[in-house]
Amino acid sequence: MTSTIATVTAAPLPGAVLPGAVPADGTFTQAWLLIALPLLGAAVLLLAGRRADRWGHWVGVAASAGSFVVGLLLLIGLLGRDAEDRVLDLHLFRWIPTGPLDVDAGLRIDPLSLSFVLLVTFVGTLIHVYSVAYMEHDVDRRRFFAYLNLFVAAMLVLVLADSYLLLFVGWEGVGLASYLLIGFWNQHTPNAVAAKKAFVANRIGDLGLLIALMLMVATFGAVDFDTVLAAAPGAGEGVLTAMGLMLLLAACGKSAQFPLQSWLGDAMAGPTPVSALIHAATMVTAGVYLIVRSGPIFEGAPTAQLVVVIVGAITLLFGAIVGCAKDDIKKALAASTMSQIGYMVLAAGLGPIGYAFAIFHLVTHGFFKAGMFLGAGSVMHGMDDSVDMRRFGGLSRYMKITWLTFAAGWLAIIGFPGLSGYWSKDLIIEAAFTGEGWRPWVFGSAALLGAGLTAFYMSRLFFMTFHGRRRWDDGHGAEQDVAAAPVRHPHEAPLLMVVPMVVLAVGSVALGGLLALGDGFVTWLEPVTGHVEHHEPVLPVWLIIALTMLLVLVGAFLAWRQYAVSTVAVPAPAGSALTRAARRDLHQDAVNDTLLVQPGQYLTRSLVYGDRTVVDGAFTGLGKVLVGAGDAARRVQTGFVRSYASTMTIGLVVLGVVVLATRI
Repeated sequence: MTSTIATVTAAPLPGAVLPGAVPADGTFTQAWLLIALPLLGAAVLLLAGRRADRWGHWVGVAASAGSFVVGLLLLIGLLGRDAEDRVLDLHLFRWIPTGPLDVDAGLRIDPLSLSFVLLVTFVGTLIHVYSVAYMEHDVDRRRFFAYLNLFVAAMLVLVLADSYLLLFVGWEGVGLASYLLIGFWNQHTPNAVAAKKAFVANRIGDLGLLIALMLMVATFGAVDFDTVLAAAPGAGEGVLTAMGLMLLLAACGKSAQFPLQSWLGDAMAGPTPVSALIHAATMVTAGVYLIVRSGPIFEGAPTAQLVVVIVGAITLLFGAIVGCAKDDIKKALAASTMSQIGYMVLAAGLGPIGYAFAIFHLVTHGFFKAGMFLGAGSVMHGMDDSVDMRRFGGLSRYMKITWLTFAAGWLAIIGFPGLSGYWSKDLIIEAAFTGEGWRPWVFGSAALLGAGLTAFYMSRLFFMTFHGRRRWDDGHGAEQDVAAAPVRHPHEAPLLMVVPMVVLAVGSVALGGLLALGDGFVTWLEPVTGHVEHHEPVLPVWLIIALTMLLVLVGAFLAWRQYAVSTVAVPAPAGSALTRAARRDLHQDAVNDTLLVQPGQYLTRSLVYGDRTVVDGAFTGLGKVLVGAGDAARRVQTGFVRSYASTMTIGLVVLGVVVLATRI
């Protein structure tokens, strides 16, 4: 496909995709409803006030569901077109007419954006339904649904935008909505602090996106996808490297990748449906979308592309190690999300060979991770809001549906053959072993090791929660492990919570296989990611699969032996130095405090001191001089006539002396 290039023209790099959108018509002209419906729902719920408390939550559900229906109609319409005609632009209005930089607001409808639309709206709607029951007794449930609708609308703006500037609007909207939802129960100080931490960490990433936008304007004179991505192959490698690194910084902030990942665990302070929405369908996936959408920029900057892969590899291992030590069920799942997004970022950094695999894993992950977060909420619902897995155990006998649905997500994420994660994550591991030199060996080994660690920490979570000896009091004194433990009566969640978990469990089991049939999903994305011939890895594919399965089995077996068969210690033993460090997120907060917070405080104090001593000192000093001069002049003004006569006499004498001296 071809496109009009504004400033820079050059032949595309191998594998680069030059978008050539055609104007939207027919059903596609209604695509704006995707954003308008949840945005309208948020507005109604916020403006209606307490009058909407009894029915407002259903408005939120209807708005999200309506957006999904529109997305489904667009999918049907897009499937009815030839592959080369599946990239469409819907012009909305003239947005920023500034002469040299003229930006229109419009929507890009293509296989990539529509894949995100369907994931966000479908999984988001299920989370809305789940929240009706989960937040039933919260007095601010209406406001909670308004924020959920706002979150969905902002994410849809992000993925549907046809320019980086409009994408930035959605990017900031997602940041705002996440702040509101993470700190929803901000009457508790730790929750408010967690929301602030997420907000600040994301602002660091936003700075990267802003700088990238400035570089685009300076280099290409535009910020729309058509111009920027088509012109990228003709730009200098230096500017593309800077642009790519700034886009990566933005992705690290939004997708909780190293070194901006420390906020993700604290984000669990929000209600559990928020965790499911952030970690599965919306916020943390935005960074992966940004990298894949910006593919031609990274392909023209090999250094930036390599850094993307390195960041992904570090993060997938970082999150896995942290997940092995967390006893909070939600924080263990948060570490898992960090690790799985690392897999996606690694794949996206591999270039055209990995773009489709990254999005494939993103979609399947959206189902099984959302299902497990909702399952964690169900466990909390039945265990008096407890999140400590060391005080669970044996819940499979009391919460059978939650156990079954959670098991589907657990097996999917560890890559059990035939389930969704097997089809998507194994493709990334295989792709990591492609290339030349040292890279396939390093990155492939990291991906393999991550698979084994994933099997261990996710099996640990599953067995600690649902199997082994129960470690709580059932009210009859049976098997009381902790004398101080509160009396709990675990029970299954209500129907409105169970149904979304069942639907997500079905997707966890079957979705990956359906999308993998005949490379269907990869082919679907080709209008955006381009067609890539199969690359042979440095190891035989059968050997990679065998090694992956072996590590998965070893990880699951070790977790079963330690947490299902053996007695789980309550409270947790001190453990090794690595275990203690992993419980503290490998000291990332301490590192951030040392490298960023304290230097920032010193810089701020230095600037304040300089402002007070130099800037303020100059003005106050001048004022003091004038005041002193005034004081001196005031002392001469005595008010006595004899003083004034004496002064005048002295002046006349001096004047006479001067006149006589000049005449001599």
